[in-house]
Amino acid sequence: MCLGIPGQVVELFDSENQLATVDVTGVRRSINIVLLEGEHLQEGDWVLIHVGFALSKIDESEALLTLEALKLVGQAYADEMAAVRQSRIAPSPSATGG
Repeated sequence: MCLGIPGQVVELFDSENQLATVDVTGVRRSINIVLLEGEHLQEGDWVLIHVGFALSKIDESEALLTLEALKLVGQAYADEMAAVRQSRIAPSPSATGG
């Protein structure tokens, strides 16, 4: 089962590659925000994340309710959080000059 997990934007750090850092229940990861182009995304906003991409901007109450509901899913939620902890998204070496 694949889940969309709410995360809170803590930093917009790479406008060229459209990357941001989000906090997902205490785990910080870089995600791609290209699918939210045209949204006014800023630090503190909540997004729904799946496989390293922000799919939509959501409000805080929806994010918190979704996190609570996901905890009730059990193993699927645990598996998705394990995937979040292991994920890494970074600019390509050519984008960083290396």
